[in-house]
Amino acid sequence: MRVAALYDVHGNLPALDAVLSEVDADVILSGGDVVLGPMPSECLERLRERDATFIRGNGDRSVSGGVGADDPWAERIHWVREQLSEEQLAFVRRWPHPLSLEVDGLGPVLFCHGSPRSDEEILTAVTPPKRLDPIFDGVREQVIACGHTHVQFDRIVGDRRLVNAGSVGMPYEGEAGIACWALLGPHIELRRSHYDAEAAAEAIRASGYPDAEEFVQEFILAPSSGQEATAHFEGLADPSL
Repeated sequence: MRVAALYDVHGNLPALDAVLSEVDADVILSGGDVVLGPMPSECLERLRERDATFIRGNGDRSVSGGVGADDPWAERIHWVREQLSEEQLAFVRRWPHPLSLEVDGLGPVLFCHGSPRSDEEILTAVTPPKRLDPIFDGVREQVIACGHTHVQFDRIVGDRRLVNAGSVGMPYEGEAGIACWALLGPHIELRRSHYDAEAAAEAIRASGYPDAEEFVQEFILAPSSGQEATAHFEGLADPSL
């Protein structure tokens, strides 16, 4: 079985459509944080039309559950919730985390959003092994696929292989108009699809999404580089850095 891992769509329908037009796999695995963005219902239904398998992201959990008033994304979370039907919200609440799938040439692969033990734990290309060891404790799979930090990487840590598929809708790769994903089986391929960033920006501006222009500038037209994002996330994970 070959698996296309699509993580962190974040309601970016033009990016998702670009990826889905190129996907040729037995399973489409939606790795979390599908709906927290400007076109949530459309993205969710597009993936359901393709019979995707879903796991939960922290953004999906916030949208379908509760959110604190001090959450910096509170306004956006409430807006997204209003765009989804009760049936869609109930569907999102049922998503598991994590999920193990048998993949051709790789054996069992554990798909998680943040880490095997949390949908919001931060793992990056430079997370030190001493911090990874307790995170992987009890995990039987040798290959672990994650997302959450929106930066693609493929690294070996001891006897484990840790892969971040990157982000479809909000990639931190320093380039406009790209959507990042991964194809697993029998090898691991980090993929990038291209779409019209200016057209996507106009669609997002017209969506009614709160802070749409900020989304457009930071995630569509002028995203941070992978190095910048990795340093930022490692600083959040370990404030001593």
